[in-house]
Amino acid sequence: MQRYDGGATPLRPYAAGVHAGDGPSPSRREEGGPIAAVALSASSVQAGAAVGATLFPLVGPFGVTAMRQVVSAIALLAVARPPLRRLGMRRLLPAVLLGVVLVGMNFSLYSAVQRIGLGLGVTVEFLGPLGVALLGAGFTSGRAVAARAGCGALALAGVVLITDPFDGARPDVVGLLLGGAAAVLWAAYILLNQRAGSLPGVTGTAVASLTGTVLTLPGLVLLLLAVPSADLPRVLLLGGVTGLLSSALPYSIDLLVLRRMPRSLFGMLQSLHPVAAAVFGLLVLHQLLAPVQLGGIAAVCGANVLVVLATRRRA
Repeated sequence: MQRYDGGATPLRPYAAGVHAGDGPSPSRREEGGPIAAVALSASSVQAGAAVGATLFPLVGPFGVTAMRQVVSAIALLAVARPPLRRLGMRRLLPAVLLGVVLVGMNFSLYSAVQRIGLGLGVTVEFLGPLGVALLGAGFTSGRAVAARAGCGALALAGVVLITDPFDGARPDVVGLLLGGAAAVLWAAYILLNQRAGSLPGVTGTAVASLTGTVLTLPGLVLLLLAVPSADLPRVLLLGGVTGLLSSALPYSIDLLVLRRMPRSLFGMLQSLHPVAAAVFGLLVLHQLLAPVQLGGIAAVCGANVLVVLATRRRA
């Protein structure tokens, strides 16, 4: 839903697969503010996604993706003002590729949300960073291997529950596959994010957003031209709100939080995203989930928490 675009400090996609960088643990009082900030960030991302989903009948998932890219690029370029000529294309290439992956990731997610709902779409997408965490969490021998297998089995069980196999209705396979595509792209995004993070400041984030805007802007213009004139102001307003809530605001919050919070704790708190998606899916889109599906979301989130706890313990 996603998501977080490169930059000097790895943001949400990297956070679930934390390995290093955890300094001395701050006190509970010192952690309280950053924890609240992470909760605000997760809520902002998913609230923005829910608002964007209301525009699907007018501009579709691609239009929402494109508007989010435009708003993100404007906000981040104004802050970063990257010296593109001085950096050169070779150094900028990871950030450019990051932007390509970003567009595919968000488009796949929004397409999944259109078919299976916000809460389920985000939870399936969350398997991407969880998979990276499982593969790189340092489970190397003995009981650690069994722990990794157990976490993977718990996440898989969560996905099965998300399909609500006891309902008798046929699951939306296409929607689940789109969510899976978003998960794979999110995993790729994590790896590219580490490379783009070598650029100064938030240059990687800004370049990725600019690349996404260049790729999607022509299609967005055509979609907006087809929108009835009476609906155009609402589309532009809600598209701007989506970009601010899903991109500009959470990017800023996470950059500040990661300077004060251990990455392992930050990664654990990313489990708030599927929960927030389910909440805002209900509040904004009136998408009601069955108890079994809520159990599936809890299982996927629990697998993430266990992986991060294991990594933190080893560190």
